[in-house]
Parts: sequence; C-alpha cells; structure tokens
Amino acid sequence: MGSEPHLLDEPGHRIETIITGPGPIEYASEAISSLALVAMIVLIGAEAIIRNVFGGSLQITDEIGGYLLVTVTFLSMSVSEAHGAFHRVELVQARMSQRGRIWLQIVFDACSLVASLLVTWQLGRLALNSWNSGDVAPTPLQTQLWLPQVVMGIGMAFLCYALVRSAYAKYVFIQSEVPA
Repeated sequence: MGSEPHLLDEPGHRIETIITGPGPIEYASEAISSLALVAMIVLIGAEAIIRNVFGGSLQITDEIGGYLLVTVTFLSMSVSEAHGAFHRVELVQARMSQRGRIWLQIVFDACSLVASLLVTWQLGRLALNSWNSGDVAPTPLQTQLWLPQVVMGIGMAFLCYALVRSAYAKYVFIQSEVPA
C-alpha cells in the first residue's frame, strides 16, 4: 500500500491517490488479459493472412475475438483500480482539504462498489440462467453462452474486491497519516 506521487492541479493544490498496488488477483487478471490480447492479435493476424493470401476465412475470428475482448475488458478493471488508474473527480477534489479529498475517494469507492456488486449479481444470474437453459451462441461454434458470462461475472467480482481493498487502504491512511 502506498501513495503515488502528488499531482499538482491548476490552482496548485495537491491531489493524492492512495493505491493498494496489485495483489495476487490483479497479477493473475493482468496475466490472463495479456494472454487474451496476444491471442486476439494472433487470431486477427491469421485471419488477415488467410483472407489475403488464400482467399478464405477462419469463420471464427469475430466470435473468438469478441470473447477475448470481453476477457480483456472485464479482467483488467481490477488491475486498473489497484493501480489507481480508474476514477477521480479532480475538479471537485482540487478545492477540498487533503482529508476531504481522501474521504471523497472513499465515498466514491463505496458507491462504485455498490454499483459493481449489483452488476456482479446480475451477471451471475445471467450466467446461471444460460447454464440452466443450455443457451448457445447462434454461430458456427455454438459456444455455451455461460462461458463468456462467467468471465464477465468473475471480472466484476475481482473489481469489487479491488474496490474494497482500495477503500480500506484509504481509510487506514486517513486514520494514521492525515491530520484533522
């Protein structure tokens, strides 16, 4: 847990962001996201070569590329939060005391957590419904739809975990280091 370098805004106030840094979940998410991105690049490159050189198509590039994009998008959210690269309202924070800015960040993390928990719950319900009904994609691969939906739910659950870690780190920081 640490604090990234202080950033100066236009009026000269310092904007602090308390970051937790990546933990095992974020490292795993980042590794999987990186692998998915490389796989997407390889798949698109292979499709381009097959189309231009052989006049054919893999017929699965759009579908698999979409699933890989979902993987990258949802699994990278917790990584962004752990690095403090997510959300900040510097226009408002610049006019507040240091303690006020950190409390505002905690409140924003809490609001984000509530919204993320709701989305996680709904994605879990969606995946369970797809599992129970045996829904498949209307594509040549006929992918079981619960597979990408579970990845979305896991990514959101990881974001919830990162938000809890972030809010707790800010709370501990404000209790120990920030004067009233």
